[in-house]
Amino acid sequence: MDSKKNLLVFVVEDNLMYNKIICEYLKKENYSNVKSFGSGKDCLKSIKNGDYPDIVIQDYYLQDSTGIDVLTAVKKHRNNAEFIFLTANENVEVAVNSIKYGAYDYIIKNDEMALQKVVDKIGKIAKVIDIKHREKITRLIMVIALFVLALIIITGLILYSAGVIQTS
Repeated sequence: MDSKKNLLVFVVEDNLMYNKIICEYLKKENYSNVKSFGSGKDCLKSIKNGDYPDIVIQDYYLQDSTGIDVLTAVKKHRNNAEFIFLTANENVEVAVNSIKYGAYDYIIKNDEMALQKVVDKIGKIAKVIDIKHREKITRLIMVIALFVLALIIITGLILYSAGVIQTS
């Protein structure tokens, strides 16, 4: 699975210049499925229209809502979506509260390495998503194998009871 191409990443940032910087940085890092939103409202509208992100990178304070508002609303539609807060808000209580609500991480944007930290976190999330995907496939294969084995045994028993198969 080429996770960089398959992951749907939403960027929710009302500072349009910084929004563009984030998106361009992700594209430079080969994340090609990135959607940009200037408000929490636009992000939620996209989700209601059937777009379900794997990862949401968002500011904490948006003009029309808070990051927690967006997080809780998105999680109602896509519980396994992961959130990375990328914000200038250095309030520890806000950071802890964001994690309590289910954010994967909280990164301060004024750090010169902030965007690289975001990409590192996305990489870790992608690995977890990939492992979960492989586990699903493995479980499906096991169920099919058990079904085929049961079918072979039942067929053998039917043929044996009908006298078609005999033991020596």
